[in-house]
Amino acid sequence: MMEKLVCTRMGSASKEVQGIPCDACSSDYARVDITTKPASMYCVKCHENYCSHCSRSHARMKASADHVQVEIGKREHVQHDQTVLRLSATTCDMHKDEEIKVFCLECRVAICVMCLLKSHKTHNCLNIAEVSGDLRKQVTTDTDKITEYLEKIGQVLSRLEKQQDDLTDHFTRTEGEINTAADKLISAVERDRAKLLSEVEAIKVKPVKQLETAKQEVKQHITALESLVRDSETLLSSGTDCDVTRSANSLHSKADELMKLDVVSRICHSLPPSPATVRFTPSAFLDQATTNIVGTVNELGMLQCLEH
Repeated sequence: MMEKLVCTRMGSASKEVQGIPCDACSSDYARVDITTKPASMYCVKCHENYCSHCSRSHARMKASADHVQVEIGKREHVQHDQTVLRLSATTCDMHKDEEIKVFCLECRVAICVMCLLKSHKTHNCLNIAEVSGDLRKQVTTDTDKITEYLEKIGQVLSRLEKQQDDLTDHFTRTEGEINTAADKLISAVERDRAKLLSEVEAIKVKPVKQLETAKQEVKQHITALESLVRDSETLLSSGTDCDVTRSANSLHSKADELMKLDVVSRICHSLPPSPATVRFTPSAFLDQATTNIVGTVNELGMLQCLEH
């Protein structure tokens, strides 16, 4: 339902102004001798494009005299505003001429009087204005929960970023120690230095990659949470009672789904229990020809769990 509330059909207005034909001139009912002209006006009610001549004719017709027409260049803005605010969504999907006035508590759906009489007359129903208040509270509660959860997940992201920076700094310092020791041994130490750096790199790749993957997952989750908050705030600030009754349950379900994902616990369980670090130990036999002239690299631990 929420996709219908916010989905837009934005396009290039400048190109459309030049290339959109008049729907009336090009219709199957148009006279054969009429040449299709470029459209310059758009009817908000009919969702049709008209040339200047057909636009005037449309305005003179009794059935469409009250229709609002706008310039083609402003059409996309009008369509977007209408879609977000659901200005035309107060009519029933089943009975196009009937206005939605009732909410069925058993089916959890907004309906018109005809639907009430035909399919819901034995159900417990209320006026949508009465139900809208409770549903607004539900959306508000969900939004508050998501906002609180966003703060928590944001703190997790900050810890991930700090841990990644600290880990990178740690490896940088370790590599510096190795290079300093290796420079003192001239040519004989180059082989051993390359070996040690390769070992450090092999240890570093996995935890850094794990952190980056976890960070990207958290960012994606944050994006989904922020999108839900924006949808909820748009509904609360701009939606009609009809919008709320149609969309609140969908928002509530999405909120529950996002909360149940529990990204923090999943990341915690997917990462090793302790931080991956290394310690460089310079060789005690710098003046002797040994296998480890520069020193050795030992892995001390793995990544630390995110949860406290």
